[in-house]
Amino acid sequence: MRHFLESGSAKPGMRRVLLIVLVCVVTVHAQQKKILVEGGDQELVRDLQAVTTQAKIVPVGKANVIQEIVDADAYIGDITSAEVRAGKSLKWVGVMSAGVENVLFPRDGSSDLRDSDITLTNNKIVQGPEIADHALAMLLMLSRNLYALYRNDQQEVWNPRSFHGIELSGKTAVVVGVGGIGTQIAVRANAFGMTVIGVDPQDKPFLPFLKTVVKPDQFDDVLPQADVVFLSVPDTPMSHKMMGAHQFELMKKNSYFIAVSRGGIYDVNGLVKALDEKRLAGAGVDVTDPEPLPKGHPLWKFPNVVITPHIAGRSDRDADRMIATIKENIRRFVEGKPLINVVDKQKGY
Repeated sequence: MRHFLESGSAKPGMRRVLLIVLVCVVTVHAQQKKILVEGGDQELVRDLQAVTTQAKIVPVGKANVIQEIVDADAYIGDITSAEVRAGKSLKWVGVMSAGVENVLFPRDGSSDLRDSDITLTNNKIVQGPEIADHALAMLLMLSRNLYALYRNDQQEVWNPRSFHGIELSGKTAVVVGVGGIGTQIAVRANAFGMTVIGVDPQDKPFLPFLKTVVKPDQFDDVLPQADVVFLSVPDTPMSHKMMGAHQFELMKKNSYFIAVSRGGIYDVNGLVKALDEKRLAGAGVDVTDPEPLPKGHPLWKFPNVVITPHIAGRSDRDADRMIATIKENIRRFVEGKPLINVVDKQKGY
């Protein structure tokens, strides 16, 4: 094109048009944001690239991430401390999940991302419907004694005497963490006629499906009232192991325990002890510590424990919503607008 412009074969008017086009192309290229996407999912890369021409979406893996991150503007995925240190130009990190403890509070104790000026976003709120459905499904399986009836089904046994269901209406649910997930759990528990008490460090507006919301330092005070405890709080230094052996001892006899956020929130040994002593009517856990739950672990042996492999957030619609959040933030990032689902890096949510 340069040769064409410098030659006499182009008319003056045409040369001006071509110069304008060339300047525009160079300007757009210069203004493009480089956004790295963890993993090699080409379909996802194409989907994200279709959002805007002002960004270049680059898939990365272990082999090339350090090389590519040096001049990257943003990173989508679970970034490591080494990658944060290498990414001198990073302005935004987008985590695909709701939990961000792996990037903010890694096991090596580093705080590179937490202490940086990089904006962190996650997928809080959007996974609420699936996880809330899963939490209530676990409670219903336990409270309606479906786990015992299912075993009868497998043996083709018709035994109505094995059924010992309870009615949820009039019972009390304590929901620990009244955020995007906990709020959805509270709505569903309220719809079953339960009285719902929330536990959350933040002040909450009046919500008709919540009787009250107390601060974490009042958790032990409301535990004895609970017929079911739902854990839907993120794993942070403030919440880690907040449901300890003492808290299980405070729970009402024949109550239920449901954990659907992170396994680090509760003491699994305390749960095993409460079940061994037959103080709990049952438990449903989608999350454990450690994960995967090892073969031979005592939690597997209880017939009144429902264990699922950290899949409460999966459904036919969750991926679309999670990707939509990333797409919206890519659009906002290149346009210089405030991002959505921004995480307070010091609080961890």
